[in-house]
Amino acid sequence: VARRVESPTGPNARAGGLPLPGSTGRASRAMNRIAQLLPQSNVAVGVDAANKRDLFASVAGLFEASGVARGTVVDALSAREKLGSTGLGQGIAIPHGRIKGLKDARGAFLRLAQPIPFDAPDGRPVNQVFVLLVPEQATEQHLELLSELAQMFSERAFRERLAAAPDAAATWSAI
Repeated sequence: VARRVESPTGPNARAGGLPLPGSTGRASRAMNRIAQLLPQSNVAVGVDAANKRDLFASVAGLFEASGVARGTVVDALSAREKLGSTGLGQGIAIPHGRIKGLKDARGAFLRLAQPIPFDAPDGRPVNQVFVLLVPEQATEQHLELLSELAQMFSERAFRERLAAAPDAAATWSAI
């Protein structure tokens, strides 16, 4: 079975334009870009949350360590969620929000101890959550990052690696 390679250059290519063993071309570049905005300290597994509000409060604590006020994060994520669910299906959600004064996009990944309702299109509860915060004026970047995240999480093997990772460090490495 032939595999089409989107681009012969970039971080997953070697001389001659062939992909490095184990890379998947465009998907790997997306993961590398996402990994740049996800510090290991913003990855948590076994998170207890009974609902979206609990989840947003937990993730706000991760961002608070890097200088973003807890209330600002909760408010931004809650406001976006009121517009429509950020649940994608397959147990995945990508809550996101714009933060005034934020200079760069930031991410966090949480794997929940128990799935929670998220109004996803497939009706399944969510247990893997990638939270994206972007500067207030970020438009194109925001959409590109959301698209890359959706592409990553659409791959079953990727979701399974995250679900099987024994701890936050292994989860971060998988991303």
